[in-house]
Amino acid sequence: MLFLVATTLAGAITATSTTWSDDKSSGKSSGAGVTREEVRKLKSPVPFSKTSIARGKVLYARACTECHGADGKSLVDVVANATDLTQPKAWKSGTSEGEIFRSIRDGAGEAMPPFADKVSKDEDIWNMVNYLRSLWPDSARPKLVESAIH
Repeated sequence: MLFLVATTLAGAITATSTTWSDDKSSGKSSGAGVTREEVRKLKSPVPFSKTSIARGKVLYARACTECHGADGKSLVDVVANATDLTQPKAWKSGTSEGEIFRSIRDGAGEAMPPFADKVSKDEDIWNMVNYLRSLWPDSARPKLVESAIH
């Protein structure tokens, strides 16, 4: 009887799980069952502003420079395959707001681990998304909005 319950439960979990072969999941419930298309459509609740970019830069300095370097160009000897964050065309896990958010929170591929435990507030991750997008060439950057206090 116990075996039957365990097998049924395992089957139900497998049937309802959504995984992406090129990304890791942190196990946070906010990402479970979300398709890649839904992630692409996800929009940041944090405006692309100087305030947000400044907050994101501080968080980036704490969590990302080891692999991506202080300037985001990934000219760090430790990790040979870290993405150059200043060149969005080179990003393999997508460049939409939602895809960047998910890559930070849940990790990307085999090389980038999830940072949900180090940057636990969604707003902080969105600030990091804004900072990363500020590193892009002018033609690829979102339009800057006036900073709002939040």
